[in-house]
Amino acid sequence: MNDVISTILNHRSIRHFEDKPLTEEQIQTIVTCAQSAATSSFIQAYSIIGVKDKEKKKKLVELTGNQEYVEKNGHFFVFCADLYRHTIIGEKEQKNVNPSIESTEKFMVALIDTSLAAQNAVIASESLGLGICYIGGIRNNLEEVKKLLNIPDRVIPLFGLAVGYPAQITDKKPRLPFEHVYHEDQYEQDMEKYFRQLNEYDQSISKYYESRTNGQRKDRWTEQISNMLLKQNRMYMKEFIKKNKLDLH
Repeated sequence: MNDVISTILNHRSIRHFEDKPLTEEQIQTIVTCAQSAATSSFIQAYSIIGVKDKEKKKKLVELTGNQEYVEKNGHFFVFCADLYRHTIIGEKEQKNVNPSIESTEKFMVALIDTSLAAQNAVIASESLGLGICYIGGIRNNLEEVKKLLNIPDRVIPLFGLAVGYPAQITDKKPRLPFEHVYHEDQYEQDMEKYFRQLNEYDQSISKYYESRTNGQRKDRWTEQISNMLLKQNRMYMKEFIKKNKLDLH
């Protein structure tokens, strides 16, 4: 155990922040830590947009499903998969890089690079005593988000990250058991073992919700996730990505 591992294991989402902005030094530290993440073939296929403008933050609240902590935080980051930069590189070097940029592989690289950078930013933020909350609702209406933030083609906003000083800290939510996530030498497909592990985890999550809500909620994890998956949302994504000249080949 050390401070880094302790910080990682202590993670939880924060949705209530103090009315206190991050300093420029904190913002720069968080972004620099994000840039220190591993990147496939040094391609660095992401960009980060910090949103300070109050009216833009209010609009993002609306676009993300009325999540007020998108507005009320210390700073709001939008993490974007970015291959626009690489289009410009091709023009600068007078080389036709478009077939590669438009491939599914490079799109996946951009998604992975962005996610790795974001998680570095999260760990850095939490190590500074700040709290964070990922905002997947950014993808609810990407056309409007792109217009609002003046984002070009070949750049996809993947998620927001609200960062700030925690005003309220919730209990840590239990994760899936180690044995259910970690497979050794081959993927475990013993259904009896799978069901047993999921049943045990369901009991753990149900107790967590019951304790957190004073008995008002005690749904099981598999119940929660299956109900969520029944709802088809953001089904426009494939068309949106292709419209933005990505994942074409």
